[in-house]
Amino acid sequence: MKTAKITPVCAVLSVKRKVWELANAMHQDEVTNIIKQEKSILRLGEHLYAKHGHDKTKHEYIRQKMREIGRLIELSQKAGRLKQIEDFYVPSNFNFVVEAVKGVAGFDEEKNLYKTPSLALKLGHALKKIADILEGVAQMAESDNEEFLKNVKTTRNLDEKKWDVCVSSRALQTLKEGKWNTPQLLPFTEDVKKMHMHLDKCREEYKGKLENLPNKKNLSKLANVTLCEVILFNRRREGEVSKMPLSAFTLRDTSGVHSDVALGLSELEQKHFQRIEIRGKRNRKVPILLTPDMMSSMETLVAHRRTCGVPDDSPFFFARPEAETHLRGSDAIRQLARQCGAKHPETLNSSTKLRKQVHRQYYRLPEGTLELAKVSKVLLALEQGRLSDFQGMSLDQIQIDANEDVPEAMDRDLSETEGERDSSLCSQSSGPSGSNKGQQPVESDIDDPKPESSRSKKRRQPDESDSDDPKTGSSRAKIRQHSVETDINDPKTDTSKKRGWSTLEVRAVEKTLSTFIDCGKVPGKVDCDACIEASPEALKNRTWKAVKVCVKNRITAIRRGSAKRNY
Repeated sequence: MKTAKITPVCAVLSVKRKVWELANAMHQDEVTNIIKQEKSILRLGEHLYAKHGHDKTKHEYIRQKMREIGRLIELSQKAGRLKQIEDFYVPSNFNFVVEAVKGVAGFDEEKNLYKTPSLALKLGHALKKIADILEGVAQMAESDNEEFLKNVKTTRNLDEKKWDVCVSSRALQTLKEGKWNTPQLLPFTEDVKKMHMHLDKCREEYKGKLENLPNKKNLSKLANVTLCEVILFNRRREGEVSKMPLSAFTLRDTSGVHSDVALGLSELEQKHFQRIEIRGKRNRKVPILLTPDMMSSMETLVAHRRTCGVPDDSPFFFARPEAETHLRGSDAIRQLARQCGAKHPETLNSSTKLRKQVHRQYYRLPEGTLELAKVSKVLLALEQGRLSDFQGMSLDQIQIDANEDVPEAMDRDLSETEGERDSSLCSQSSGPSGSNKGQQPVESDIDDPKPESSRSKKRRQPDESDSDDPKTGSSRAKIRQHSVETDINDPKTDTSKKRGWSTLEVRAVEKTLSTFIDCGKVPGKVDCDACIEASPEALKNRTWKAVKVCVKNRITAIRRGSAKRNY
C-alpha cells in the first residue's frame, strides 16, 4: 500500500527533476533566469515532458516552448505592467498582453504585418495551455482561490471573442501573404542526376575508408551519405528518416514473399528492395525502401557503431558518435548539394522541394505555370468560339501538350474551314467493320438540333458584323480572303466540297495515334507529322492539322456518347 502511494509522488518528482535539468541545459541568460523563477513556466515544461519526454528528439521542442514564454515575460517586465505570469490572466490586463505578444513577434503598426507571425500564434496557444494548467492547480489546492479562477474564466472568454481579431487574424494573413508570388524553386532533373552520381562516388569511397580505418570521422561521412540517399530515393521528410530507430533496421522483416503474392510480382520487386517501417507524421506508419547499395552501407554502419564511439543506449540509427543526438538530414542534403557541382544547389537543399518534384501538382511543370497554361487555353478557345471543346471538363481534366501550337488570329478562319471540311472524321471507323453506311459524321447533330450549316454561319457572324469598322473590318476581310486563296492554291485541300475520310486513312490514323484517342488527348504537330510519315501513301493528301482535327473530333464524339449514356 505504501508503494502505491509513493509511486505517483516519485513520478512527479522525476518529471520536475528532468524539466529542471532541461532548464539548466539552456543558454544561461536573462530568459533562463525567468524560467527558473516562474513556476508556471516550469509547470508548462512538466506538462510537455509528461507527454513527450520519452522521445529525446522532443526535448529541444520543450525547451523552445519554455523559452518562448520566458521571452514574453522578459519584454512585459520591461514595459512595466505585467510582472509575472499570473498578471497575464487579469481581465483588465488583456490589452497589455496583446501588446506584449505583438512586441515579441515584431508587429509593424504601419505595415500591419508581423516579422515572426508564427511566434504570435504559438504564444497564443501556450497562454491558453498555461491557463488550463493554472486552473487545474487551483482546483486541486486545498484552499479555493475563487477570485483567481474567476479571472482565468473571464480571460478565456475575452480570448475567444477578441484574440482572433487582435492577434491571430493578422498573423495568419501575414503567413499567407508571404507565400504569394514567391518563386517555386523546384529541382532540375540534371542537378538531381549529378547529386545521385556524387552520392554513388562518395558511398564507395567512405565505405572503404570506414572498413579499413574505423573512426568517428569516417563513420559520420558514410552515415551522412546514406541518410541523404535514403531521403532522396524515397522522397521522405528528412526528419522522419533522421530519427529512424536502430531497431527498425535490425528487427526488419527478412522473411521471403508469400508464394501466392509472389505470383503477381516480378523478380525485381521480390528480391531487389528491402522494406522497413518508421514513424511518420502524426505517428503514421511510413514505409522505406532500401536498395542493395543502401543495405550494404547500413550494415557497415551497424557493424562499426561501437568501435567508432556511438553510445550503446543511443536509439537512433543515424546517431552521432559520443552524443545522444542524431544526424540531421537537412544538413546532409545541403552539404552534399554544394559538393556535387549542381548548377542550382539551393533547389536541392530541402527534402520538401525534392518531394514536390514528383508530386501530382508539380509533375513536369510548377503548379502556377500549369494552371496558367490551362486557363490560357480555355480563354483562347472562348475567343475563337471553341469553348464547347472543354464542355463538362474540369481544370484538372484539360490536357497540356508541350508540342501544341497556339492558333493565332491569321489562321483562325483557316483552322475553322479545315476543321469543318474534316469534321466527318472517322465516320467510317465508328464501327468495327469500318463501314460508313447509315452513319453520321462525328460533328453531326447529336446534341444540337440545328444543322451544321446554320451553326457555321452563327459562328462566323461576329466577323461579319465587325466589318462595319473601317479599320478592323477590311483587315479581317483580307485575312479571310488570304485563307480562302491559300486553300485554293494548296493541292492538298479542296474547298469546293467536304471530303470524307476513307477507311484506309482512318486506319492509318488509328494505327499511330490510338493512344491519344484512348486517353482523350489531342496530339500536337510533331505527333501528327509522325503519323503522316508512318503512313505516307494513305495520308499523302492530308495535312497535320487535318489529322489533328480528325483525332480531336473522335475524342469529342466519344465524350458526348459517354455523357449521353451517363445521363
